[in-house]
Amino acid sequence: MPVEVILPKVDMDMATGKISRWFVEEGTSVKQGDVLFEIETDKAAMEIDAPASGIIREITGKEGIDIAVGAPVAWIYAEGEEAMPTRTSGGSLTAEPSSASGATPAAGQTEPAGSSDAALPSGQAEPSRHADGQIRATPLARRIARENRIDLSAVAGSGPRGRVVKVDVEAAIASGGAKAAPAAKAPAEAPAAAPAAKPMSDDQVLKLFAEGSYELVPHDNMRKTIARRLVEAKSTIPHFYLTLDCELDALLALRTQLNAAAPVKKTEKGEVPAYKLSVNDMVIKAFAVALMAVPDANASWTDSAMVRHKHADVGVAVSIPGGLITPIIRRADEKTLSTISNEMKDLATRARSRKLKPEEYQGGTTAVSNLGMFGVKDFAAVINPPHATILAVGAGEERAVVRQGEIKIATVMSVTLSTDHRAVDGALGAELLGAFKRMIENPMGMLV
Repeated sequence: MPVEVILPKVDMDMATGKISRWFVEEGTSVKQGDVLFEIETDKAAMEIDAPASGIIREITGKEGIDIAVGAPVAWIYAEGEEAMPTRTSGGSLTAEPSSASGATPAAGQTEPAGSSDAALPSGQAEPSRHADGQIRATPLARRIARENRIDLSAVAGSGPRGRVVKVDVEAAIASGGAKAAPAAKAPAEAPAAAPAAKPMSDDQVLKLFAEGSYELVPHDNMRKTIARRLVEAKSTIPHFYLTLDCELDALLALRTQLNAAAPVKKTEKGEVPAYKLSVNDMVIKAFAVALMAVPDANASWTDSAMVRHKHADVGVAVSIPGGLITPIIRRADEKTLSTISNEMKDLATRARSRKLKPEEYQGGTTAVSNLGMFGVKDFAAVINPPHATILAVGAGEERAVVRQGEIKIATVMSVTLSTDHRAVDGALGAELLGAFKRMIENPMGMLV
C-alpha cells in the first residue's frame, strides 16, 4: 500500500500550515529522509522529510494555501506499484475550517477536491485510523458529523485507507445510528448565562469607513495566532501589574568595562570582539537570578497543582515581519553574560528569518519584553501562557533623583511586572521585583 504523506504538526498551537514550496515533482524517486517540501507555520519555516522510500505521486497539497494539520498532501508508492484509481493526481486540497481561518463551507458545498474520496470496491476496506489513533475523515465529513452529533469512531469509512467521507456520515444520519451521547443539561434552577459580548463583524467595521478610503490586508497565520492567544490570555488570566524604577548607572559602567575587556577572535570579516553585551542581555540575567532568589514566583498555574520550575528559562520577545516570537534562553540563571549575549543574537537572527526550531520558542518559565530601544518609558505586557510572569522594560533615561536631601541626576529605567494573580500575588510579585532591582543596581552579583 502507498504511504500517506501528511502535513505534520510542528507547533503546539498549529491548526493549519502552508506549503511554501515543494522540492520534488510528481513521479520523483525519493529516499526516506529526503526533503519533500517546506511548510510555513505561524512562527517558522520548516523542511519536511519523506517518511518512506519510493515514488512520489498524487501531490494534492498545493503551495500557498491553508492545509489542515494531518491532512494528506501526497502519497509515496513502491517501485512498480500501481496508482490507486480513486484519487486524482495533483488534486487541490482545502483545509478543514478552524477557528484560525474562520471559514466554513457554504450550504450545499461539495467535498473539497482532494479530500472527497470515492468509495472502495467491496472487500477492500482498510484501517480507518491514523497511527496516532485519530479517525481518518475528510474535513467536510468531520463538520457534518460535529453538527449532527455523530460519533465518527462508529462510522465505517468507504474512502481510501478507510477514510470517512461525506456519504458515510450522511448514511449514518439517515439510519439514525452512531449518535454521540447528548450533552448533559444544566440544572433547571441554574440561572441563564448572560450572552457573551461579541466583537464587531467585518461588515460592521467596514460600514464605518467610506468606500475606497482603505485597503484590506488579509491576516496571515502568525497574526491569527497572535490575536487568538492574546484574547485567550487576557480573557483567562487575571493580570496584576507592579511597576518600579531601577537606577542603571552601575550597570552601564560594568557593561562598558566588560565590553572593553572582551577578547578578540578571528573571523572571515577580520578580528571582532568575542561578545558585545547589551543592557537587555544583563536584564535577562538579572531577571533569571531574581527568579531563583524568589523560587515561588518561578511557577506556572494549572488547575490541579502549581508547577514550580527548577530553572529560569527566559523567553525574549523579538519583533519579526508580521508579528513577534519569543525565543528562549534556557537556564539563563546558570549562563554567563557573554553566553546569553551570543545566544540571544543567534536566536534573534534566526527568528527574523523564521529558522527557529519549535523547542527554541516553546515553553519557558517567564519572558522579557523590552521596548526601551524605541524610547518607550513604561508599558504593561500580556502574559504568554504557561508563564505566570512577564517583565516589560522601558527606556533608560536621565532623571532627577533625591539622595540624602540633594537632587542628583541618575539614569533610571522603569519596569513593569505582569503576573498571573492565581500563581503570583501582589506580595510575591513585589518580592520578585525587589530582587530584580537589587541585581540591576548591584550588577557585580551577576558575575559571581
